Amino acid sequence: MQLPALRLANTCKVVEELVGNLLHTWHLITLKTALLRLEPCLGVGSTFEGWSPRRDTVYSLLVPLKPPAGHCFHLELGTGGELPERHGCVRVELQCLCRRQQLLRDTRCFLHQPEAELRSNEGPCLLQYLCTDSCLDVEKSARWLQLVVPDAWQLLPASYHCQLTVLPSSHSCKVLMENVSGRSIEILLGVQQGDSGVFLTSQEARAGLTSSTTWLESCTVPEMLFFRFVATQAPWHSCHLTGLQLFAHLLEGTGFSTNCLKTVLMHLLTSWHRGDLREQLDDVLQYLQHYLEVPREVLQPLVFQIASLLNLFHSLGSHN
Repeated sequence: MQLPALRLANTCKVVEELVGNLLHTWHLITLKTALLRLEPCLGVGSTFEGWSPRRDTVYSLLVPLKPPAGHCFHLELGTGGELPERHGCVRVELQCLCRRQQLLRDTRCFLHQPEAELRSNEGPCLLQYLCTDSCLDVEKSARWLQLVVPDAWQLLPASYHCQLTVLPSSHSCKVLMENVSGRSIEILLGVQQGDSGVFLTSQEARAGLTSSTTWLESCTVPEMLFFRFVATQAPWHSCHLTGLQLFAHLLEGTGFSTNCLKTVLMHLLTSWHRGDLREQLDDVLQYLQHYLEVPREVLQPLVFQIASLLNLFHSLGSHN
């Protein structure tokens, strides 16, 4: 059931480095375009946290997005739904670059330059190519990334001994790197909320949120940072990830979400001082209704800090 922790960690490093090199090459290819800027990728999810319960491991990486020069992002969060279901759109607005154009002559002002002249000099721009009604489009952005990634891959030395295959996806760039992991890699796009670690991401929306401009709020980065923080504080013999992996494996198909177990474990990790697996498993079972207190080292938006407590098992009750 359990993948060797050291082997998994080493593979994660290899995958993260490969994707990082891929995105850097992509940046060089698209440097002169007025499209999105991709920041260094962040490994997220159970695989990079070290407790993946699946046999077919998926390596998920989040790529933060930045607007090109002369553009800015304005996040508009939805008003309905509780925190795990929050969503929003990323509105793209133009900024005046006339002053910079006069001084440095390294760019053009999209706000005041004639549109036809811009197209002839700069190629496709963000609002025309990747937006719908001035909002960043999830599906267009994912499709654009899928088109550029194979070209960037061919320029890397790794392409000579490893084949990359782009898999179908409408909200991310899923690829298969043979001879490296033998499993799928998913590249998600995200826009950061201020200085927090919370992102609006391109992950697939739940039923009812069908708009291609809908981005879902995700806490995968703070969760990853939490487990990294715990790793620096926990004793060398700590088995908290083993316990989480064991529970996640045993509860597959029971209706209990792994996110529920993960939330409980994260709460208990703020107070645990022992490493006995049996005692930790017993603590998890007895503490399933308690809330999560996140260390101050993991930045959160204010709305998360003042939010009311959630019933982790609401979905189970709704099926009765």
